[in-house]
Amino acid sequence: MADQEDQPPVGDRNPYASASRWRHQESTSYAAYAAAQRQDQSDTGALAEFLNSSRIDPETRPDTGTNGVTHTPIVISGEGRANTMTNEIVCGPLLNYRGMCDNIWRGSALIVVKGGGEIPATPPTLLLRRVGSVDGRAFVPMSGPDASPDVEGAQHIDGVPTADTVPDENAEPRLIAATCLYSNPTYTFWAFDLHVEMEASELKFEYTIPEHNYISTSKPRTNSFFVPASTESMRVMFHSCNGFSVGTDEEAWSGPALWNDVNRRHKEAPFHAMIGGGDQIYMDSIRVNGPLAEWTSIQNPTRRGKYPFPETLRKACDTYYLENYIRWYNTPPFCIANGQIPQLNIWDDHDIIDGFGSYTDAFMRCDVFRGIGGTAHKYYLLFQHHLPPPPSTYTTDTHATTVGGDARQGFDPAQVVDTYVAPSKTETEMGYILGPKPGPYVAEHSVSVYARLGARMAFLGIDARTERTRHQVNYPETYKLIFDRVSAELAAAKHAGQPITHLMILLGVPIAYPRLSWLENIFSSPLMGPAKFLNRRFGFGGSFFNKFDGSVDLLDDLDDHWTARTHKSERKYLIESLQEVAGAHNARITILSGDVHLAAVGRFYSDVRLRIPARADKRYMPNIISSAIVNKPPPAAVANLIAHRNKVHHLDKKTDETLLTFFDKPPGGKKKGAKNNHMTMPSRNYAILTENSPRNFVRPNAEAGAAGEEGAAQSFVKSHPKKKDGLLALHEGEAGSGTGHRAASSQHGKAHDGSLDICIRVEIDQSDSEGKTQGYGLTVPVLEYTAPGSSSSSSSSSNSGSRRSSRAS
Repeated sequence: MADQEDQPPVGDRNPYASASRWRHQESTSYAAYAAAQRQDQSDTGALAEFLNSSRIDPETRPDTGTNGVTHTPIVISGEGRANTMTNEIVCGPLLNYRGMCDNIWRGSALIVVKGGGEIPATPPTLLLRRVGSVDGRAFVPMSGPDASPDVEGAQHIDGVPTADTVPDENAEPRLIAATCLYSNPTYTFWAFDLHVEMEASELKFEYTIPEHNYISTSKPRTNSFFVPASTESMRVMFHSCNGFSVGTDEEAWSGPALWNDVNRRHKEAPFHAMIGGGDQIYMDSIRVNGPLAEWTSIQNPTRRGKYPFPETLRKACDTYYLENYIRWYNTPPFCIANGQIPQLNIWDDHDIIDGFGSYTDAFMRCDVFRGIGGTAHKYYLLFQHHLPPPPSTYTTDTHATTVGGDARQGFDPAQVVDTYVAPSKTETEMGYILGPKPGPYVAEHSVSVYARLGARMAFLGIDARTERTRHQVNYPETYKLIFDRVSAELAAAKHAGQPITHLMILLGVPIAYPRLSWLENIFSSPLMGPAKFLNRRFGFGGSFFNKFDGSVDLLDDLDDHWTARTHKSERKYLIESLQEVAGAHNARITILSGDVHLAAVGRFYSDVRLRIPARADKRYMPNIISSAIVNKPPPAAVANLIAHRNKVHHLDKKTDETLLTFFDKPPGGKKKGAKNNHMTMPSRNYAILTENSPRNFVRPNAEAGAAGEEGAAQSFVKSHPKKKDGLLALHEGEAGSGTGHRAASSQHGKAHDGSLDICIRVEIDQSDSEGKTQGYGLTVPVLEYTAPGSSSSSSSSSNSGSRRSSRAS
């Protein structure tokens, strides 16, 4: 925590410093004096001249970053500018989780303040207070207006752990000064780095932003968050598609009602992190009631593709993206959660615009799409990652910003007038995995995220949008960087005696999902040519064709899917690479996905004829599909069609895949799909993932409690009466999955075998503003895999099924 300390100026000791090395952190006088000494901006014109004189053109500056990422210098322009900044918070605080290292939990809080101009000598401060430790968790049902809604006949988490906080009366608050990420004359972004030490018990912290007013009447003035015990993994919430598509009747869907359910359950048993699987915000309205309305109204796709993106349009789009973020992140009840539950986000197409990356290459390279891609990336970094943006984005007025290929976005002096941009952070400083070269349509590097989630869990979020085209999701070089980093992290954790047993992989689009290639063939067929011509000339077909490149509107969604024929080889490579990671590090991989606006559970697994128990199967990887938490679901007929197309597919000679029969009955008794559809749920939803802490669990060995190889094989066959049908439960954790499963009850996360409980919370009634949900559960076992020919010492503690697995595989 030493990096939180404000050091006294050299040669001029701070008169407000205390004899205690920590006590001066709480002194506002100390912080004000230290900040003034550091910045001393009595002559802003001279400072601006100095900073700008040190700028090196982006095309010629040396490579001082990591993996080709350059370090952007500070930019200040203007002389003698007035400081128009106020103490009005227009957005935030927004809480992020960055990771943990040496038992230190690292996160950040972001606020957006009205006004900008000259950066003040005294930045805003955040007051962080350790409330106390959480002493034991008893599953006690809540009462009163905040109680979890009870559904007749439903087995769900109606009494999740209630936190009994033991107050720490001796803990003194810490004062943390903000760092400015970005400032223009309208708004200023301030970030607070939060580093706290993990302890033997779960901890609760509260934080406030003193002497600041909130424009939002819904945002709490005092926020809190929880840090897990150093020996425990995090309780995680996963969501996606957090917004409405254009034209949706938001009132008919009770707005973002499911966030009420999230907040209730967080109050009962706090989430340590919430993972955003993409589409954290919907920007599609920019083409309807925003600055792209005129461009969208052009009927001819060729003329639309040649439309320029001048500075006037860039500035209008920049304002639109910024204001839309402020509006949505201030919307209750979502705004209650985003300042209390640390976020880990990866973006997807709607964070930019619908289908970005999956239209034809020629259209994706048009000026307007490249322009909004850069603008969306700018505010994605600021709002969702708390990182400084590039100083410039694409505009046709400045040639330097239009350079593509392997070059990053060039510099445009017009965009930094009366603007401050903080130096960009290196890969090491961020802790993220940056792509080796810019994307094809957004001239910036992809940002993938690796973070440890407590004692035995870890997270890998793969940026599958920055480098995406119709024919690729990520560059091969990017995959190498990602898997090298993950392997190094898992190996280091094992070497430190704290191995990762569950690794969550975030892929925004489902990867274990039914094929829809027959629809692709129809929509891309030459037979569609005459209809496309009539659409271009006379508007024939209406909304059946998209407003961008004139193709069938659903085609970009199909091309987005991992199961699209254009992504077939890349998909196979990715799954096989994940299998190798799982086997090499004995880590169970669970894939998280959203995008499709329905809930389902897909799985990859070893062909059942190999008779490998799931506990010993490195190929067993469930794909938890949870979408959407806000957007409306597809019609029941679409969900039924997808379920009907579900088959047992063969990825390779040893790996099969299919959806699990999971939804045993409709939520709250309300019909959502066909009676025979138990695989896809067309209703809004989110997911909860909790490790069953292995505090009292001892793995069986061949000498004690194991049934032996013959017994393991018999047990496996008994659970698979149809030995070729992976639609049935593959292991005990899938047996009885659905509303009656333990993971969907008050026993969620209470076992002690190291497995992972998963509960998908499904909305019961769209007209209910309280967002009542029904739980559907399953459990993912730990992995006990022994590589063929391995003489690992861990074999003595592996069960007999593991030894059979290694021979069969």
